[in-house]
Amino acid sequence: MDKLEAEYNIDPARVYINGFSQGGGMVFVLSCRLSRRVAAVGAVAAAEELPSNWCSDSTPVPMMAFHGTADLVPYHGGQSPDPFNPITFPDVRACTASWARRNRCKGDPVEAPVTARVRRLTYTNCAEDADVVLYTIEGGGHTWPGGKDLPEWLVGPTSHEVNATRLMWEFYLQHSHGPK
Repeated sequence: MDKLEAEYNIDPARVYINGFSQGGGMVFVLSCRLSRRVAAVGAVAAAEELPSNWCSDSTPVPMMAFHGTADLVPYHGGQSPDPFNPITFPDVRACTASWARRNRCKGDPVEAPVTARVRRLTYTNCAEDADVVLYTIEGGGHTWPGGKDLPEWLVGPTSHEVNATRLMWEFYLQHSHGPK
């Protein structure tokens, strides 16, 4: 980040990080290690392997996530079906609730349908306006919603009912910060 900021015209109040699969897990790590420099984060099909108590940084970071119920990273938690890499993952909604606790969100989340097979869970009233949003794609695979179709036999179906890139960008535009 220092190198990019030094070489390019980057607004340090608008640094966003997003990732897919293990890159989504990396988003969690970076939100803990670089929370004072990151305005918001996004994750798709996040393979979050670290327990939520691993992050000792309590600085709120706005987060938007997308996860399919037929993902290789089990939506309700449990062991990955990969026999060569049998990782146990936590429940996606529990991870989202943990992030909302980190962001000191008050009140119950609001869940609303977006389309016939997509639901949005939103935590608001969070410290520093650090909202937490989870899009659940019913039957969605280990894919990027709105992205290119991948081999369904390998990763499951790709949803085109929402566009994760567009929704994340709209979310990011709502979040910036000064030096923390």
